[in-house]
Amino acid sequence: MDILSQISEHLQKGEDQKVSELTKSALNQKKSPREILNHGLIAGMNVIGDQFKAHEIFLPDVLMAAKAMAAGTAQLKPFLIKDGIPSRGKVVIGTVQGDLHDIGKNLVGILLKGAGFEVIDLGNDVAPEKFVETALSNNVSVIGMSALLTTTMGVMKKVTDIIQQDNLSAKIKVIIGGAPVTKAFADEIGADEYGYDAGQAVECIKSMTGQN
Repeated sequence: MDILSQISEHLQKGEDQKVSELTKSALNQKKSPREILNHGLIAGMNVIGDQFKAHEIFLPDVLMAAKAMAAGTAQLKPFLIKDGIPSRGKVVIGTVQGDLHDIGKNLVGILLKGAGFEVIDLGNDVAPEKFVETALSNNVSVIGMSALLTTTMGVMKKVTDIIQQDNLSAKIKVIIGGAPVTKAFADEIGADEYGYDAGQAVECIKSMTGQN
């Protein structure tokens, strides 16, 4: 098995130390940072994303794989910066104002990073204006919002209202998700996409950014 396949396999097992060592070895073997990232680390996380979407693995498995991904990326980071390797795009994510639940939002962030996106995570209890201001100041094309309470879902509409009022619809796309959120609600408030779970949300964002 070649070294990139080994990186992918050990990442899927959540073996962060091994992934770090193999990434270092791959660099020593003169594999390009881009190749290691795409065909080793991201390839492994794509498998994890697919398995999670199919309910073949669970949240702890994803978190272990994400830790392994971070260990490999830490080895690559100086080279990626030097080579100026672009990410797939930037995404702003956060749980809306009044809501402190963040497990689903965090999982989306992990899977997005695993797919090669740059993620700006605003955390939870995020004001509508903050989503839009952050997207504009960082040249971000997608905002992802999560809510777990029916009482906070209205904040999502405030974000889409700001985007529509400021004529930003062509520049900034919105995807929403969370337990009480539905496709009908997404359509009602003018969100571009609805993510019914973390894996599908990432697929939507890939599609929204032309990365499929």
